[in-house]
Amino acid sequence: MPYSRFPFTKKWSGYLALSTKSSPLIALVVDDDDVFRTQLRRALEKRHWTVYEASDGDRAVQLAKSQTPDLAIVDLRLPGMPGLEIVQRLRGLSETTTIIVLTGYGSIPVALSAVREGADDLLTKPADADQIMAAYRKIVRELGDAEPDLKDPETPSLARVEWEHINRVLDDCNGNISQAAKLLGLHRRSLQRKLSKYPPRK
Repeated sequence: MPYSRFPFTKKWSGYLALSTKSSPLIALVVDDDDVFRTQLRRALEKRHWTVYEASDGDRAVQLAKSQTPDLAIVDLRLPGMPGLEIVQRLRGLSETTTIIVLTGYGSIPVALSAVREGADDLLTKPADADQIMAAYRKIVRELGDAEPDLKDPETPSLARVEWEHINRVLDDCNGNISQAAKLLGLHRRSLQRKLSKYPPRK
């Protein structure tokens, strides 16, 4: 079932789980360089991640369907399925997966297109595990920023009013993110980022 068709409460609980998940995080490494892929897998496993590997797009999509990774690291220059299509398909499978694309200097325009299609960040190769983890933490922090406390608990903050309005619109759209974003005048990813945050305090 497409992610955007989940009932509202179930759908957004997945976003909140980004900050509260207690089981090992899952990473998907998509790269046809066997040495790099193995080194990155080992580095992530030392950081207590569960890691799956794919050397092509078809395998990456197959794994993403069965595992729903928290993080997908995708080299855009792969045999077979174009890197841009891999990003599109991974994003279509899950709105909560953080997608970081890896690219050589010569393919930066393609990488920028990947970001427009749903990737969260891009890194130029060679990128090591420390750089990838730093990028991942930055993205998750942006998604999970908490709203400041307010002195008057009886007066809703503007952030809270906005949150409730967005939720009403999304509910009216039966959880369809694209339709809600259009009605709100927001880009779909901007709406996703707003909703990925914890509800602002009143």
